[in-house]
Amino acid sequence: MAEKGVKVFGMWASPMVIRVEWALRLKGVAYEYIDEDLGNKSDAMLRYNPVTKKVPVLVHDGKPIAESAIIVEYIDEVWKDGYAIMPADPYERAQARFWAKYADEKCNAAIFPVFTATGEAQSKVVHEAQQCLKTLEKALEGKKFFGGDAFGYLDIVVGWYAHWLPIIEEVSGASVVTEEELPLMKAWFHRILSVDVVNETLPPRDKLLALNKARREQLLSA
Repeated sequence: MAEKGVKVFGMWASPMVIRVEWALRLKGVAYEYIDEDLGNKSDAMLRYNPVTKKVPVLVHDGKPIAESAIIVEYIDEVWKDGYAIMPADPYERAQARFWAKYADEKCNAAIFPVFTATGEAQSKVVHEAQQCLKTLEKALEGKKFFGGDAFGYLDIVVGWYAHWLPIIEEVSGASVVTEEELPLMKAWFHRILSVDVVNETLPPRDKLLALNKARREQLLSA
């Protein structure tokens, strides 16, 4: 008998996994969540994603899909009724995909070095991260969310910034998203954190902060 239902293989502190949970909750799709130990990944997770061996993995009726942004699009296509995640207009969909790719390839790569940088090196990487986010911020001009009046695909892709970036700032002592440098994004942070599906699934801040403090100390002492 074929396996039925929806499973998500994830890791509680992963900002990529949270994208999948937000999309499923927006659609009202029930799912089973399996939290993985990334140092000792389960046989099931490795069987479902033998190529990259990374979370998240969505398993729908026994069929696995990997890569968070791809999974979000899949969810929107399969569960067509109800909340629309992707824009209806083809041009707007293309723009959302463009900015999502930009954020994943450029902004994330600029943000992560802030986590471990110190001194003059930190000032440099903070500036680089801000410049990248300023470019992304242009897609927010005149909008409540990246998706317009509603929380949409691009908001799902970059929404983790609102919870994880302040933690990176606290752990590293850096200031990246400020009222002066990124006013639209700062205001968007507040709006994102008031969305119900976001609030319901965010990992506890204290627990995430402790994990990241320990991780940074480990990396700096290596």
